[in-house]
Amino acid sequence: MIEYLSLKRITAMHQDEIQQAVRHVVESGWYLKGESVRQFEHDFSQYMGCRHCIGVANGLDALTLILRAYIEMGVMNEGDEVIVPANTYIASILAITENRLRPVLVEPRIDTFQIDDEKIEQAITERTRAVMIVNLYGHPAYTSKIGDICQRYGLALIEDCAQSHGLKRTAPLTSFPSASAFSFYPGKNLGALGDAGAVTTNDDVLADIVRALGNYGSSEKYVFRYKGRNSRMDEIQAAVLSVKLHYLDEDNKRRREIALFYQENINNETVNLPSREYCERSVHHIFPVLCQERDMLQQWLKEQGVMTMIHYPIPPHRQQCYSEWDNLRLPITERIHREELSLPCNQAMTDEEMEKVVAAVNGFYAK
Repeated sequence: MIEYLSLKRITAMHQDEIQQAVRHVVESGWYLKGESVRQFEHDFSQYMGCRHCIGVANGLDALTLILRAYIEMGVMNEGDEVIVPANTYIASILAITENRLRPVLVEPRIDTFQIDDEKIEQAITERTRAVMIVNLYGHPAYTSKIGDICQRYGLALIEDCAQSHGLKRTAPLTSFPSASAFSFYPGKNLGALGDAGAVTTNDDVLADIVRALGNYGSSEKYVFRYKGRNSRMDEIQAAVLSVKLHYLDEDNKRRREIALFYQENINNETVNLPSREYCERSVHHIFPVLCQERDMLQQWLKEQGVMTMIHYPIPPHRQQCYSEWDNLRLPITERIHREELSLPCNQAMTDEEMEKVVAAVNGFYAK
């Protein structure tokens, strides 16, 4: 059986270093706001080419705290609008509504699955304050057109990078307010052994506020400037992430090799693959294919010993928690969520396994 993703196998690739790093934290007796977090924040900010990295509890908190910080800075107020791709994991949208901001959903391009930059400008109103782009599946969403729009309209640019560790910077951070949010959920390209997240930015004021908000609203012990929350990366997760960061580029290179092998060798007219250009640019947190007979294909692959996943079966505007969008029609997003199937694609896979995946997909014939 070829697992979709074996966290055990991925952890085993660097198990001795990880165990040593965890042991060091345990023996230190210091488990929060210590040297391991400071070291990871420094290393990750250097890796990303930005001035600030603030460790937080998870990726949703990273997004939520960025928006909350912009509210505290006066960049936006409750009721203002944030443009966001309709095709995304629901966390992107939860962060917006949690801050009592209004999400404005924009359709993606079918060839990249990313927000369509040709449709952003028509969604802008006098209440628009930010554009949130999502590097979904590990593919860059930023385009120069998006940057131009944000500059012309004075909009903050927020990147949801929960699935794109290793893309480095995809958007400039110097010409207008912007920040990026990361999740280090265990299944990510750079995954912890539990929940963790981070905010990266070049904005000194934003960084200070995000750090304070994640520490109960405090920058000085027992002094609370903001109504914050407890959202901090712990020392063990930081130590694990520091080990795995050293191997991120190598791991992503392997993911790309597998994706390109799929792109070159899967030959089934019922299965729509990403383009070669897509495969060359992505870090492949997810390798998505589209198939009108998606459920049949998934069952067939399971029978052949290949496990797959669906990202995601129900789009955000069809979720019960956003029932106010019941009448919204987003045909491109709905097609993606109806047809998308994710093939195994990770650094722990062997050549033999990726060849078996190709043979199994090529052997599928929809009835």
